[in-house]
Amino acid sequence: MTVDDVLRETKGKVRGVIPPSIDVSNVEFEGALVVIYTKHPDKFASNEDLVRQLAKLLQRRIVVRPDPSVISDIEIAEKKIRNIIPKDAEITNIYFLPDVGEVTIEVMKPGVAIGKQGIFLNEIRKTVNWAHNIIRTPPIQSKTVKEIRGYLRSMSDERKEILRKVGRKLHRGVSKGERFVRVVALGGFREVGRSCSMLHTQDSKILIDCGVDVSSDSNGSPYIHLPEVLPLETIDAVVITHAHLDHSGLVPLLYKYGFDGPIYCTPPTRDMMTLLQMDYLKVAAADARKIPYSAENIRDVIKHCITMDYGDTTDITPDVRLTLHNAGHILGSSTAHFHVGEGLYNIAFSGDIKYERTWLFNPAVNRFPRLEAIFMEATYGGRDDFQPSRNEATQNLKDIAERCLKKKGNVLIPVFAVGRSQEVMIVLEDLMRAKKIPKVPVYLDGMIWEATAIHTAYPEYLNNKLRAQIFQKGENPLLSDIFVRVENHEMRKRIIADPDPCIVLATSGMMNGGPVMEYFKDWAQDKKNTMIFVGYQAEGTVGRRIQRGWDELPLNIGGNIVNIKMNMNIETCDGFSGHSDRRQLLNYINNMSPRPEKVIFGHGEESKCLDLSSTMHKKFNLNTIAPMNLETIRFK
Repeated sequence: MTVDDVLRETKGKVRGVIPPSIDVSNVEFEGALVVIYTKHPDKFASNEDLVRQLAKLLQRRIVVRPDPSVISDIEIAEKKIRNIIPKDAEITNIYFLPDVGEVTIEVMKPGVAIGKQGIFLNEIRKTVNWAHNIIRTPPIQSKTVKEIRGYLRSMSDERKEILRKVGRKLHRGVSKGERFVRVVALGGFREVGRSCSMLHTQDSKILIDCGVDVSSDSNGSPYIHLPEVLPLETIDAVVITHAHLDHSGLVPLLYKYGFDGPIYCTPPTRDMMTLLQMDYLKVAAADARKIPYSAENIRDVIKHCITMDYGDTTDITPDVRLTLHNAGHILGSSTAHFHVGEGLYNIAFSGDIKYERTWLFNPAVNRFPRLEAIFMEATYGGRDDFQPSRNEATQNLKDIAERCLKKKGNVLIPVFAVGRSQEVMIVLEDLMRAKKIPKVPVYLDGMIWEATAIHTAYPEYLNNKLRAQIFQKGENPLLSDIFVRVENHEMRKRIIADPDPCIVLATSGMMNGGPVMEYFKDWAQDKKNTMIFVGYQAEGTVGRRIQRGWDELPLNIGGNIVNIKMNMNIETCDGFSGHSDRRQLLNYINNMSPRPEKVIFGHGEESKCLDLSSTMHKKFNLNTIAPMNLETIRFK
């Protein structure tokens, strides 16, 4: 049966169930959805059983959208919406997405905008026929979020075509013959960086992550040139677990060389990886390195993203269903759970996980309906890799900062823009508010401000306690007046020369370039100053060399190699990591339900992958594997 036959049959079933009084103008496959276009969306809205009945009959998710002929013109619709919603709600923005017939209304007071028993929402539905979504206005406006939404709006017709193309591929049916499940290790195994795997079945080729090793000049890319991967057009889908460059940095390269399929991730991951990919291009150009792709390729990524919230399940190929679960690592990070075939096999890729409640996120999910195998990280899987608790980390940071500030020195903290920055910000705000350390300016340099703005755009992805603090008490520690954005190079120079003590959070986290190097060059030779490492320093990075105690560091300054004398105090404050330590990794599997039959380790130095694999096997009697890059593992 061809896709056209399946669509014809689906249309017949839909029209057989829907009463003649409801006009169905079209039925289309858009991604995994069966989309019903109707001139009577209000009649569908008042008959919820109809959609349930159709979903049960078709075994698909059903979405009802107004026919384009009945929805109001965007300008007219916006005027009507502004007239309906009370001024007290304080509308700050209205975004229309014509490809899905939806309008998102940003307001300061969502409760006022919704009205008693949803009175204003009902009026909007009846008056303009657009599907609507009311969200709270982010307290810091994110340029990235705004530009992505604007771009998707301008590309609505093209995006609709992309979704229909994906839908047709999805509904092509399952082939006959031997069924198998195998995974090819394409990068990030027995190493940290360039994470990439391919899940392969008889009907699917799915790429999980496509990262870059920013610390490597020669082996920075995953092995996407293998015969199993090529041509890239044969890949059905790409799933991105989270936005860090070692997981998402080379996704735009796929579009440069012919891939034109969908990318599945959470909404914050889409926005964060766009921010990081654009910065990656900027840094590569500044360092006169080869630029692997263009900004246009990044726009291709945005255009092809199909976003999913935690707990959502969707078909991504004819024989694979995907669910994303919270991984606790950074904003929007997820564990990707794949259900292959009708109960043939269940396999998960955890990405990077934090199995502990942090200042920002709930702990990584380790409860699944079914699970036979899981891929997981071993970043801190070595026998001595035990991190302090969050409380101990707070005390340690307090003691280090207090000693430095009392000497009138400056504190420099190299951070990753996403995740670690915001955790350190929350702790510093708490310490200063409680008067446990002197109140000094905390300067945010690099992408930290924009990354923080994206955090404020997605409060539903933060942990329960922080959400309650933001929504119920109206307190958001990320908005404290102690935080000052570094706007430009001149401001940076003023901060460096200022005799008054301060704290600077600056990217990049491993000191491979970025604004942190400007402060470091000037402050490294003064013993009053302190640098605090709060994140992982990979082998081969400047950060790792400093951590190891080099007393002189050769740096390229304006094309000349200059030896920087290391007099500043160097501290490592463990406990801030977004990665689980050895104890948490063992508990993650020990408490997992159901317990997997196989555990596969990657994302760690070779010794740590092998050690954790051996320990899990002995302790839990599991089949464990620590594959090398280029190995293939067959599961079924």
